[in-house]
Amino acid sequence: MTKPVSAPATAPHAPPAVAEGDIRASDADRDRVAEILREALAEGRLDPEEHAERIDTVYRAKTLGELEPVVRDLPAAGTGRGQPGPDAYVYGPRAPIPDQNLVAIFSASVRKGRWQAPARINAFALFGSVEIDLTEAVFPQQQVQINVTAVFGSVEIRVPENITLRSSGSGVLGSFEVESHDSEDADAPQVVVNGYAVLGSVEAKPKRGAWIRDLRDRVWEEHRALRHELREERRERHHQLRHDRQEWQERLRSARRERRDRFR
Repeated sequence: MTKPVSAPATAPHAPPAVAEGDIRASDADRDRVAEILREALAEGRLDPEEHAERIDTVYRAKTLGELEPVVRDLPAAGTGRGQPGPDAYVYGPRAPIPDQNLVAIFSASVRKGRWQAPARINAFALFGSVEIDLTEAVFPQQQVQINVTAVFGSVEIRVPENITLRSSGSGVLGSFEVESHDSEDADAPQVVVNGYAVLGSVEAKPKRGAWIRDLRDRVWEEHRALRHELREERRERHHQLRHDRQEWQERLRSARRERRDRFR
């Protein structure tokens, strides 16, 4: 008598692979897409209303598939960054900015942050240190000349990496180091460092990762102000609607009370 042949055991089914678009989005994914939108707003690819709508979609998105359509018609962040248009630099007739004098004698003098760079900056360090940071500066004119004198002292200059940096200085028993750089954009600001170092040091170079953003910052600030105005307007409209609803409810209650009193 033959034994019945048993059916071969079937291998357990592997769980279906999750499509990339169905993967849950992380905060980093949302921030990456928000940065692309911010660049698009600064470059004029999106107007403030479109940007606000897309940002709202980004921070409501749950999956990567919901994020992808938001930037489908935009270039990736930073792809056009190396070649800003001429409008990125706001030159033109303005009230003249007085020369900036930075003096450090047995002390330190620092100029950095958001400031308007004048056409001429004079730095003098005697047994002291001077720091000039132009990475967040606004350039009302295309050329800025920095005259430096370091005697037993130091002068350190930092500029955005997408501008032109030149020098014609020298060191006398000291160090005068300027990392010359020519921007690919002929309209970019130019910083020229002149002077000398006597038993001291002068150093000027681009700050990696720092880019001039005159137009971008201005557009971003205007957009932020517009969003604030829209929020205030929505808040006032909400308060007005709530007030009107309360008045309507009060009138309705009064009408009910009058009908009850009439039937008594």
